[in-house]
Amino acid sequence: MRLPRRGHRPHPRFRKSVRWWIADRTLSALLLLALAVLLVFSVLLAVGFVLAEDSSRPLGERLWSRQLLDVTLEVLRACVGTDSLSVEGANTAQEVLSTVASLTGALVPATLLGIALIKVFTVRPVVWRRKASIALAAMSDSPNYARDHQGSDKAVIAVRFYNHVLNLVMMEARAEAHLRFLEKSPHADTLVMYKQRLKILGEDGGLCDERVWSVVERAAPFTVWIPVGSEVPELPLGSLQGKDLRGLQGVRIMVRFTAKAVGTGAQLSDERWFKLDDSDLELGKFVSVEPDLDVHVSKWKGWREFDELQPDASPEGSAPPAS
Repeated sequence: MRLPRRGHRPHPRFRKSVRWWIADRTLSALLLLALAVLLVFSVLLAVGFVLAEDSSRPLGERLWSRQLLDVTLEVLRACVGTDSLSVEGANTAQEVLSTVASLTGALVPATLLGIALIKVFTVRPVVWRRKASIALAAMSDSPNYARDHQGSDKAVIAVRFYNHVLNLVMMEARAEAHLRFLEKSPHADTLVMYKQRLKILGEDGGLCDERVWSVVERAAPFTVWIPVGSEVPELPLGSLQGKDLRGLQGVRIMVRFTAKAVGTGAQLSDERWFKLDDSDLELGKFVSVEPDLDVHVSKWKGWREFDELQPDASPEGSAPPAS
């Protein structure tokens, strides 16, 4: 007896998720889209309702009169569950359209509630700086690392971001960086996608696989420092931590951030992919945000220049003297 063949569906079996499509849109955009869909649907139902009525008036007069507007508004109210359509006599077509409007009115509140729940439980907690900056290693904010590289021409990449939800307190914040690139397989003339974990600066200025912030200040900026391992005279980046990137395809740097919410323990995460050219990287030292515990965090000096660079701080410049 021949057994049915399993797994006969062809690959790839991709699909799109409505949930994540909703999660990527803003709430205002979703509400405007829902309103637009309801308006178009109401107009179509209203046209059908007017066409189905038993009237001696010419069709053009009925469609271009105020009656169509009134019916459209009535259908719209029915589609959101606040009204019902008035059907004339034993008109089967209008009964069908009225039933469709009533069913829509029952589904719309549930759909809007589902969208709201998806947005509530889909939190993107951080805002990323517009570009990652590349400066001399001696200009790093890590004292030990900066001191060890005084007079060196080696560069370091700074990736900046901050928690923009003011009433969200984080704990156990972590960050890691990875390099992705396409390279020919050593066994065949085909491209293979490789991933390489990058070393980043830890709390003490030493190299580590994962940066951990045990104490997290509310809404204060985070900085992930990625040593380049060489000088960077120009973009795009030609090498990173000993890996020659020239001629490689699909090269990206990925920085991932994870944390837990204080009180609920909910897991928070976000990530950003960076190209190696000037679309995602820039040469220079970022403008720092200066903490001031006497004022609200939103009033700290430097926020307005968060996406800007300090003047005369490019990696090809001279390192500042040791303090």
